Amino acid sequence: MSHNPATTTPSRRAPQQTRRRRFSRGQRWTIGILLFLVLAATALIGATFLADFQMEDAGPMPSLAAGDGVYLIVGSDSRENLPDDLDQRFFGDFGGARADVIILAQVVDGRRQLLSLPRDLLVEIPGHGGDKINAAYAFGGPDLLAETVADATGIRPNHYLEVEFAGFAGIIDALGGIELDIPYPARDDKSGLVLEPGVQKVNGATALAYARSRSYEEYREGQWVPQGGGDIARAARQREVLTKMMAGASSPSGLVRSPLVVTAIGSHLTADSGLTVFDLARTGWDMRSADVTESMTLPVVGAEEGGISYLVRDDPAATEVLNAFATGQPLPGA
Repeated sequence: MSHNPATTTPSRRAPQQTRRRRFSRGQRWTIGILLFLVLAATALIGATFLADFQMEDAGPMPSLAAGDGVYLIVGSDSRENLPDDLDQRFFGDFGGARADVIILAQVVDGRRQLLSLPRDLLVEIPGHGGDKINAAYAFGGPDLLAETVADATGIRPNHYLEVEFAGFAGIIDALGGIELDIPYPARDDKSGLVLEPGVQKVNGATALAYARSRSYEEYREGQWVPQGGGDIARAARQREVLTKMMAGASSPSGLVRSPLVVTAIGSHLTADSGLTVFDLARTGWDMRSADVTESMTLPVVGAEEGGISYLVRDDPAATEVLNAFATGQPLPGA
């Protein structure tokens, strides 16, 4: 019997196997990094909007000038939101708040300029006569302080930033600490400061104690030696910590922690109504990117009036520094 090819049943094709796409180790790393960046960016954007909502408004501030160049940075010694573990580091009991730190800051021509105004500087406070500059904050809050600074220096700030004790420590903790380089063992029994010599990372509480130290001592040649310097040395430590904070916020580890940092900033910062967290991020990056740091305290000398000790401008040096800052020139003596 002959075989008819037309009636032959077609053979079944073997089922086609699905081939799984395999990624190399390098490709998997790349995909993982991209996913991490997307998630980090999403978290940062969400944290930024939340922080912008949380940031406290300083209220009407007609004393500020239009523009974005000069910041008035104020550290308030209010203890309203200070945790118990930090409060034990400081002594004394008082109500209200005072401007413990007053700094004019700007970035110009690749130079970061930080100019401290001593809290005991004798100035004319509008409507209140002659007094220490930090009294302006107690008399009339942020706007009167900004007006007083403008009158006393000839420099009208564009923006106002205020952080209190709890916020100062909280932002540093969100950064994972900051690095300090201490040449000798140091202490301050009043602020609770204890530091070993060398480069070390400190938390927010220790950084706060360092910045606020009024009785700073170093262990030299077998004995504790008071370093003195008063508010001038103290202001230098405050600017050092502020600079470290800005550097940490824009470092690789700071960028990883940025959602936590942004949230901490929003929770503890008071700013003028024209300033957003996005503006702060841009300014912080400009500060970090500056090639040169010019950091100093306004030249002052001691004086006494009515039995009260003050600091007064040391002219012509003080005028030269203020003119240089106002015109964006290098600060003489910085």
